[in-house]
Amino acid sequence: MQNESISKHDAQARSPRQPWYRRLGMQVLLALVLGIVAGFAFPHAASQLKVLGDLFLSLIKAGVAPLVFLTIVHGIASAGDARSAGRVGWRSLVYFEVISSIALVLGMAAGNLLQTGKGMAHLAAGAAPAVAKAAAPQGFTQFLMHIVPDNFVGAFAKGELLQVVVLAVMVGIGILAIPEDRRAKVNDGLNTISEVLFSFINLVMKLAPIGTFGAVAYSVGSNGSAVLLALAELVLSFYAVVILFMVVVFGTVSRLAGFNFWRFLRYIKDEILIVLGTASSESALPGLLIKLQRLGCAQQTVGLVLPTGYAFNLDGTSIFMAMGVMFISHAYGVPLTLEHQFGILLLMLLTSKGAATVSGGSFVVFAATVTTTGVLPVEGLAIIFGVYRFLSMAIATCNTIGNSVATVVVARWSGTFDASIAQRELYPERYPEAEIPAAKSVAVARRDGQASGVSQPAGIATSRRGTV
Repeated sequence: MQNESISKHDAQARSPRQPWYRRLGMQVLLALVLGIVAGFAFPHAASQLKVLGDLFLSLIKAGVAPLVFLTIVHGIASAGDARSAGRVGWRSLVYFEVISSIALVLGMAAGNLLQTGKGMAHLAAGAAPAVAKAAAPQGFTQFLMHIVPDNFVGAFAKGELLQVVVLAVMVGIGILAIPEDRRAKVNDGLNTISEVLFSFINLVMKLAPIGTFGAVAYSVGSNGSAVLLALAELVLSFYAVVILFMVVVFGTVSRLAGFNFWRFLRYIKDEILIVLGTASSESALPGLLIKLQRLGCAQQTVGLVLPTGYAFNLDGTSIFMAMGVMFISHAYGVPLTLEHQFGILLLMLLTSKGAATVSGGSFVVFAATVTTTGVLPVEGLAIIFGVYRFLSMAIATCNTIGNSVATVVVARWSGTFDASIAQRELYPERYPEAEIPAAKSVAVARRDGQASGVSQPAGIATSRRGTV
């Protein structure tokens, strides 16, 4: 993208002169608090506000599939050759499988150790089984057939993220076969289309506080304090396990990769607040595509790893599915032997891939997994569904942070990460000279009337190793 657009975004992100109430992250946080208050104070009215959250998530979802497609295609095309893209790709898949497996094992172990769900059989007796109905996966062969689309447009229309990823990879590799002079024109066209798409999402993101308020107010107003207290053990234990996983696993991985995990969280805090409020990891994708490139990760690495992680690296979803299985097992008194649990773990390694990252997507995949086991009562899903909104906030946040960390780790592993740029971004107080040009750019940005929010897309012209 244009250097002027990037400098404006950097200036607005760094400038201390910007009022707190104009920052999107603070607006979302305030909306989150107001939504909770409204839900408890006016439960009946708040239960009618679901439409605000649904409209916002629908607008985000409308742009995610083409955004993922363009980002992956551009990432592969900018690699210059299929070997370079393949090197990043196989490293990503190895990382995704290892971390997802750790998340599943931790979730299963926590469910066994904490015994969540015991003594809740009286709640299960009144559960409505209709909530649990979902199409169950039929096996590995059917899974492979499902991820290969039979219609190019249909993959986008249905929001099938895995199918979109497959199409994007094939189109990107196809572009590499085009002569270099013609390939440059294709890349320019992709940049232009991406700029239009990001402008659309930038406009949608300004509605994030409204969507957050409606979604949270509906969740609190509909469930009420009785259900929250009855399922407090599940909610609190899940949050504790997610935090433990992020601190230990992500913290260790970050240290091994040579960057500070806490500084990194501070760097992407606005995106985390948006995800926490909307319970949708897709809502942070546009901003992360920009910030991770600005952090020093190569454009092609960000374009390949981050969108692919939204389909293959759902750590929060993995923990939720594992703990949810054990919760239903304990609530209904259905014992699961080690053989059963190992088999379910293998099943979840398959079903957790490609789970929709909008609010509710993880629950659909979880319902399909419980149905496939053949030993757990699907009626137990209705219990979890009552507080799923609160669980999904942690699920989406963990997924988002996990994919962000994965992008930096794979970039470092692949040699497409500039540590000097990362230092300036993570420790701005050590580089006060960077504030001078930023302050000048603020004046330009304000003069042009651009509000803060999500900036422009993929082609960032920042000096880093291996990219322009």
